[in-house]
Amino acid sequence: MPAWLRAPFSLAPADRKVVGLVGLGHFTSHFYFLVLPPLFPVLAEAFEVSYTRLGFALSVMAVTSAVVQTPVGFLVDRYGARPFLVAGLVLSGLSIVGVGVFGTYEALLVLMVLFGVGDSVIHPSDYAILNKRVDPRRMGRAFSVHTFAGNLGFAAAPVTVIALSEWFGWRGALIACGGAGVVLGGLMHLNRHLLGEEGSAAPRAQGRSLSGGIALLLSAPMLVGFVFYAAIAVTGAGMTGFGITALHLHFDLPLAEAGVAVSAYLFAAPVGVLLSGWMSDRTSRHHAFVVVCFGVLAAAALGIAIATPPLVVVVALFAVAGFFIGAVNPARDMLIRSMVAVGETGKAFGFVTIGLSAGAVVGPLLYGWILDQGEPIAIFWAIGAMALVTIAVVSATARVQSRVLAARAAG
Repeated sequence: MPAWLRAPFSLAPADRKVVGLVGLGHFTSHFYFLVLPPLFPVLAEAFEVSYTRLGFALSVMAVTSAVVQTPVGFLVDRYGARPFLVAGLVLSGLSIVGVGVFGTYEALLVLMVLFGVGDSVIHPSDYAILNKRVDPRRMGRAFSVHTFAGNLGFAAAPVTVIALSEWFGWRGALIACGGAGVVLGGLMHLNRHLLGEEGSAAPRAQGRSLSGGIALLLSAPMLVGFVFYAAIAVTGAGMTGFGITALHLHFDLPLAEAGVAVSAYLFAAPVGVLLSGWMSDRTSRHHAFVVVCFGVLAAAALGIAIATPPLVVVVALFAVAGFFIGAVNPARDMLIRSMVAVGETGKAFGFVTIGLSAGAVVGPLLYGWILDQGEPIAIFWAIGAMALVTIAVVSATARVQSRVLAARAAG
């Protein structure tokens, strides 16, 4: 394998073990998000409920996770990430097992609340562990593998749960999937020496008081970072969630051909994630890198909107957009990491990653409204505009961070 292709995976042995364990947790978290939707036709019949009520159960989970995530970040910074990560994985797994065991809609709602609590630990704990245990010179690659593992979880869930349901029924499928999370929690407990703070690559920062932590999250860099994460989610939602429909309606493409473009986007994104991790370790100008990525994404989306190109060009533009939206992720995480002390990454990432959930709520509403206006090509105008707005947000982040760092130096 050539050196440039090995580079994204070139972690030291000790770092590899830590990133592998944390990546497995991230994989499982994303996997669980898509365990129930493929079974909705079966669950609607088994629970005797509508799809709207099943969707409401997922909304309950998402809202619970978003509400609890930032407080968990404070606890992670105060008491350490390891016990929360283990407990969160076990609770998430048991919640999925419970859906299969109890088999009622009322139980589903309660279990989705518990699952939301369990899932809320993932981002604060993962980033806190990586920042304390991984060599800072390889942090970009660690972040890229972490994100890549989450993408694999999304991809693996539908095919896995459907296959298991055909073999063991929907109850058996959920019990097996949930049980895997409990086993992983046990595996992490057995390897807890890899996830603790002892021997960490960076010193622990002196903790803040609760009021100081809240002030940090309400500071300009963190608020702008929150908006930045939300903008990323809104931009991506347009390409993946509404790209096929927009291409089908505007270009009169068959759904299968339109799906090829979105598939190209989805396959290119993980490649961008991995290569960007290597790149992020070789530059400190993460703002500039993010601006370039979103500039290319804006050009691709606006190119589709303006030029009305043939299918092969549309597929190529989707692939380019996917590669660069993937490439944003490690640089995005490095950007937030640079704004806070090591001992405060739990609360910082716990807060800003809620922006991803906020964007996932706003994006579909925006793009659905656009389609209802009868102008499907406007989807790509909106994606391009959102990418340009993100560039402005990132540039504002750079200016705010520069002022904060200058103030600290003067003080």
